[in-house]
Amino acid sequence: MRITTISAYETSADQFFGALESWDVDLLLDTRLKNTNQLAGFTKKNDLAYFVPRLLHADYVHDKLFAPAPTKLERYLHGNIDWDNFAAAYREDMREREAIPQFFDRYGKYQSVCLLGTATRQRRSHVEVLQEMLEEAIK
Repeated sequence: MRITTISAYETSADQFFGALESWDVDLLLDTRLKNTNQLAGFTKKNDLAYFVPRLLHADYVHDKLFAPAPTKLERYLHGNIDWDNFAAAYREDMREREAIPQFFDRYGKYQSVCLLGTATRQRRSHVEVLQEMLEEAIK
């Protein structure tokens, strides 16, 4: 299984779908807490549920199991904790939820999975940590 990440922000639809196509993604896994407001732009949940199967012939799933805890995410976004502390807290949340084994139970049949997160030029995304955890489990 190949695992990649992509951000819903600071990208055009052409760049976004072009990257997914070049990676031959068969699953776009949306791990965002909030994916229905206008800030999500063309990456709103219902839009991706429509476009991903039609443009990429891939599956789209929104799965909050892999989203960060809202309070920890807010603390990171507002600068109350740094990246390292946020990443450590997210790792611990994933362990407590037993998320990694559940990922493989739910999505183990896919060959190329892209994790959709919310990185920007100014901040990193939890999907970086999730990708590391999943790749460690594959080894």
